Amino acid sequence: MIAYHEGELRLTTQHTSYWFRVTRFGHLEHVYYGSRLPDDQLMEPLALKRTAQLGGSSAYDPADNLYCMDALCLEWSGIGKGDYRETPAEIKMPDGTFTTDFRYQSHRITAGNAPMETLPGAYGETKDCSTLTLTMLDESNGVTLELYYTVYTETDVITRRAVLKNGNDQPLTIRRLLSMMLDMPDDHFRMITFDGNWIREGHKHERALGYGVTINSSTTGDSSHRHNPGFLLAAEGTSETQGKVYGFNLIYSGNHYGAVELTNQDLVRVELGINPYCFEWTLQTGELFETPEAVLSFSADGFNGLSQHFHGFVNRHVVRGDWKGKERPVLLNEWEAFFFKFNRGRLLRLARRAKSAGVELFVLDDGWFGERNDDHAGLGDYAVNRRKLRRGLKEFSDRIHRMGLKFGLWFEPEMVNPDSDLYRAHPEFALSTPGKTPILSRNQLVLDLCNPAVRDYIVTNMTHILDTCGIDYVKWDYNRHISDACSARVGNQGEFFHRYMRGLYDVLSRIFTPRPHILLESCSSGGNRFDLGMLCFSPQIWTSDDTDPIERLRIQGGLSYLYPLSAMGAHVSEAPHQQTLRDTPISTRFNVSAFGCLGYELDLKQLTFVQRREVKNQIAFYKRYRRVMQYGTFFRGEEHKPNQRLWHCVDAEADTGVSGLFQMQENAAETFDRLRFMGLNRERRYRMATKPQGQMIRRFGGLVKHVLPLQVNPNGILFNLLNRYKALDDCVETYRGYGEAFMHGVLLNNQFIGSGYNERIRLLGDFGSNIYVIQADATQPPASQAD
Repeated sequence: MIAYHEGELRLTTQHTSYWFRVTRFGHLEHVYYGSRLPDDQLMEPLALKRTAQLGGSSAYDPADNLYCMDALCLEWSGIGKGDYRETPAEIKMPDGTFTTDFRYQSHRITAGNAPMETLPGAYGETKDCSTLTLTMLDESNGVTLELYYTVYTETDVITRRAVLKNGNDQPLTIRRLLSMMLDMPDDHFRMITFDGNWIREGHKHERALGYGVTINSSTTGDSSHRHNPGFLLAAEGTSETQGKVYGFNLIYSGNHYGAVELTNQDLVRVELGINPYCFEWTLQTGELFETPEAVLSFSADGFNGLSQHFHGFVNRHVVRGDWKGKERPVLLNEWEAFFFKFNRGRLLRLARRAKSAGVELFVLDDGWFGERNDDHAGLGDYAVNRRKLRRGLKEFSDRIHRMGLKFGLWFEPEMVNPDSDLYRAHPEFALSTPGKTPILSRNQLVLDLCNPAVRDYIVTNMTHILDTCGIDYVKWDYNRHISDACSARVGNQGEFFHRYMRGLYDVLSRIFTPRPHILLESCSSGGNRFDLGMLCFSPQIWTSDDTDPIERLRIQGGLSYLYPLSAMGAHVSEAPHQQTLRDTPISTRFNVSAFGCLGYELDLKQLTFVQRREVKNQIAFYKRYRRVMQYGTFFRGEEHKPNQRLWHCVDAEADTGVSGLFQMQENAAETFDRLRFMGLNRERRYRMATKPQGQMIRRFGGLVKHVLPLQVNPNGILFNLLNRYKALDDCVETYRGYGEAFMHGVLLNNQFIGSGYNERIRLLGDFGSNIYVIQADATQPPASQAD
């Protein structure tokens, strides 16, 4: 809901209020963003006061020496009028100066959202959202700035963006134009970012705000695994379940820039948008420039409350097409099973085993095209490698479909190897800097998506394969950062990075908008491009090339602050893991992956009988609870022990919940474990049970002699036979009670602590875990309704 009255603007969601007003000089003064307030609450008590002149400040107008831009809480600012803080706009105006003074002219309020012309954005029907458009004018230059605010009421999200229009007969140059700016009083904020590297994406990092500017940005040409675009500001004392926290994100996949400044007046300025790094955009007369859409939310219920706002927003207003709200299939990707060394027969045998295990989608990864026998050749070519698939791709796809499986295919459309037919025919299609040798990464170059011919080449070749081979799923990879950021098709290279991103969105739109049935999973060496821009096209994203579940606890856990589980590709792979050499139980590999879009990435032939049975049981369990685990309300549990993590998913009716307890490393003589369920109905009765799982015999080595009636050599044939066909059953606990009791916390059975074994001891050890299912008693009404 958006309301205007006598210069005051009130934006209201289900649980939040966002208020600002137009000052006597036409600037936008921010007043309040926080928990929802009554409509009749006056703004003045909440506004920053100006009753004394600040030393070192510059009065905006002689008529009011207390009106200082540097000491106001603002919604937008600029350069040259006395505000010396971080600026959202650095524009060389038509008059040749950098001074900007955008002042309120008018506004309009419309139902629904306002789609952009050049970029993807959030969307919603008229019943879901409403939009405020403010027209601001720099009068002396005739340049207009439009500020858009779209209010998504039910998900407690507000989006912001800016559009600059040049009404002057002279050009202007944009060096910086961010999507949003927001000032508010400090609340002893901590800034939380999600940072990392390849195979170490999305790790949560916190720091207290200090005086000056803290920057969260990317300069790699993509949103990057180094610093995700999303970040949080948490008030002192905020935890997972309580406290005030603000969240900010950006619907964009390129270089981003987020800045938080703590000023000498203890005010906090937040900015987010396109990175001004190497950015320079010329705007001719009559032209406009659109910024990406920034996403804002606030919660007074801690980090979980904020995450739930973001999750609902992404699922309802970012993801689109046939896969919006649809359960993701269980897939098997053959990459870690074979790498490049496959043929038709090996693939078909693996697919048959996958089908037998309950897999729904078979994915053929890298190596099916051109001379792609390693990563030195073939990228950019689309001819099927007949030595590997002698009957062609369509025949192979038909065979997979006849098995009752869907078929998915890997592409890396934005890249080219110098050793490829495409590069030999069109070297000008690759990015390069005149007079310099282009830099290779992973033996490949980046194609110039600023070039319409390159975009047409990708679209033509991909759509031919998709349409003729019956492809149900695409894995779109992007395995390097951009260097040699220069396009012969761009006159001003300061426009390159943004034009590349617009080119990418054009290609994605042309391929997938007419084919909404295809499930697209974006990948960029894992989570290098895990952002809201890609989620506008790709309902799920490959979270990380690291499939070690202990690392995934940090990666998926970190990204869960910003993105829903339905967006996270998560696979069970072989152990020891290729990325860490850590040897983890197959139960934990599944238990972590189940909190996401489940897949398998291993050779099922190499599994023992008991492991294959375990995989089959895992998939059956996941299918039964998939809706809850992909779309249920997600909670991160408060830390009970530093070596453990707790995750919970609960359906909208609080009928069914699935919880995971994960142990990263065992401590000697482990103390009690408490499992506090979250999101239940306190008055309803529930039944809780551990998901049954087996522990592989080999994990216990020579210790098995203490539980077997005969002596077994842990290096002998009999031991290996036992390991293939027998597993130790892990402890299963079942309890009944009220939601209130379960949320207080169940004290679980003891872990193994070296004093003996029985069937009631939980066998966690290093990297162990359990999943627990809790379901409401359907025959028992809530206590308030019972006799």
